[in-house]
Amino acid sequence: MGLIKAAAGAIGSTFKDQWKEAIRCEDMNNDVLMVKKTTPTGVISNKSTIIVGPGQCAIIYDNGKVIDATAEEGLYEFDSSSTPSFFAGQFGTTFKEMWQRFTYNGATSKQQAVFFFNIKEIIDNKFGTASPIPFQDWSHPIPNQMTNTITPLRVQIKCFGKYTFKIINPALFMSELAGTADVYRKEQLIEQIRTEVMAAFQNVTNELGTEKHKIPVLEMPSQTDEIKQMMEEDVFDADIRKRGLAIIGFAVESVTLDDESKKKIDNYELSSNAHMQQGRMVDAYANAVEGAANNANGAMNGFMGIGMMNMASNGMVGGAVNGPWQNTEKSSIDLSKQTTEQRDAENKTNQEDTAGEEEEWKCECGIVNHGKFCVNCGKEKQAKKVCPKCNAINEPTDKFCSECGEPLK
Repeated sequence: MGLIKAAAGAIGSTFKDQWKEAIRCEDMNNDVLMVKKTTPTGVISNKSTIIVGPGQCAIIYDNGKVIDATAEEGLYEFDSSSTPSFFAGQFGTTFKEMWQRFTYNGATSKQQAVFFFNIKEIIDNKFGTASPIPFQDWSHPIPNQMTNTITPLRVQIKCFGKYTFKIINPALFMSELAGTADVYRKEQLIEQIRTEVMAAFQNVTNELGTEKHKIPVLEMPSQTDEIKQMMEEDVFDADIRKRGLAIIGFAVESVTLDDESKKKIDNYELSSNAHMQQGRMVDAYANAVEGAANNANGAMNGFMGIGMMNMASNGMVGGAVNGPWQNTEKSSIDLSKQTTEQRDAENKTNQEDTAGEEEEWKCECGIVNHGKFCVNCGKEKQAKKVCPKCNAINEPTDKFCSECGEPLK
């Protein structure tokens, strides 16, 4: 008892008139996975024809057991007198062995039917994360100065996309899910398979975030091929395959960050920009100090500008500017070696540039100033008076130096 493939063109010959019934399944769309077809009497007459369409697999079910099957499209004759005679199509010898081991017990006696399986790729199945899932984002690395290593920024993401699946083992699918139902539709298992797809995807995201792959979080939608390859190699869809199904296609369409992760990345970007700006300020100070030290004629003006920059920038970069400023000791020594005439000439120039500002005062470093800040060291004007002769510090009300008696202005 089994299937015998009819000769090519027989369907159009007079031989077709001898067939008792013609059993086929024409309504296997993307939402139908299995359909049972039989005759009004529940018995398939000898010499009846069975038509298998493209993308279909058909099995002959007789009194509780499978007696024959094919996954190759074509026209077949049912021969009740012969033994199972045809196992064909894309499953080959594996398909034959599978059905030979597969039987059903406890079914109603005297029942024959043809079960058609949709073995095409079932498309347009959506998935999405119900809640954010963790991901290690290597596009925002965090240096660890203690261990001299880099760790990824931990974020929470939501992903949405589509996947496709396919029946790869009709016997297992029938045994675990469909049974002998008249019709088994995709909607009957789609929620369960979506849950298992998300479990598989979680394993994939964990792998993508490892040091081996280092996939940036927002570049995940472009990793379709790599995701599918990882699913194949590591069998992340093992639970799905236990039901006779397999994930065929998987595409991430969008990746979004939760609010907390967005704040993390924003703070990371601000911190990175601040470090870059700080680095540029340090470079600018170093270049200014070097230029002022090397310019004998304009050294005083150069250091005056640096002093003002230092006072103005303290609130922005804090102590970062102290580094280059602390390296000006050599420049100050070189400056002290200038002749009195050079310093007087430079002071005269400064006095002309600052005419109309505050009265003249002498800083603790020995430089005479007219503004609120020392043009040499940048210190703010002192309330106490400095002796022009011995540089002694006197009270603002003193008219003569307490050390040498020099009149004070």
